[in-house]
Amino acid sequence: MARWRGRAFGADLWIEVVDMPAAQRRRLWKDVKREIGRIATQVSLYQPSELRRLNETGILRNPTPDMLELFEWADRLHRATNGVFDPTVQVLWQAYEAGGDVVAAREKTGWHKVAFSRERIRLRPGMSLTFNGIAQGYAADRIATLLQSSGIEDAFVDMGEIHALGCAADGRLWEVGIARANGALVATLPLSNRGLATSSPGATRVGRQKAYHIMHPQGRHPKWDTVAVSAREAVLADGLATAFCLMDREEIAACLSRLNDVQIAFLG
Repeated sequence: MARWRGRAFGADLWIEVVDMPAAQRRRLWKDVKREIGRIATQVSLYQPSELRRLNETGILRNPTPDMLELFEWADRLHRATNGVFDPTVQVLWQAYEAGGDVVAAREKTGWHKVAFSRERIRLRPGMSLTFNGIAQGYAADRIATLLQSSGIEDAFVDMGEIHALGCAADGRLWEVGIARANGALVATLPLSNRGLATSSPGATRVGRQKAYHIMHPQGRHPKWDTVAVSAREAVLADGLATAFCLMDREEIAACLSRLNDVQIAFLG
């Protein structure tokens, strides 16, 4: 068993690979660190990145293929959840954090106001985006793909959200624990060649009003303490776990009926 640990995307990261020759490890871990760094330069809000440049200037010309893919995932999730998943809430987060005018900030939200194409991405004045609802899942998928391209069949990738490949060292499926924000274990799930994401609105509170960090442009409040979603792509599970925190059972069921191979791992 070969193990790697690091930190990015606001989370502790780790990877376990079954049956990897020692001679391969140094090169592979170097490639992993490079890939994580590359993704961070696209989505980070706290260091120079494509997303930060877009938020500051309102326009991004010739976005990288990965950035465009993130926008396409966000658009798909926005439509699948009837608008509940919405990356334009960053301006709301900033208003709560600074004790600013939240009502005025809401006027600057709305995914329908974002225009994106291969040539450019444009925001309306005052808008600001966050991909925190999908970045960790996207990174997990990218690292899993990197491992597969290196000939690895059995690995566990945790980039803040999870993508499991193949089996654990004992030949059984990877066993994943699901916990609430306070660390209490609430469920376990066997996982193989799938992604898993967990969201807890109360895990982080913002500003003096202690607003939940999972926000909606029109002020929906969380309906669940913890939501975990399993899907073939961790990025899809990540976005849905975020949105489902703000949706009732009927809305979640309707969303799942429009998607393939997506499962609720925990809802409570």
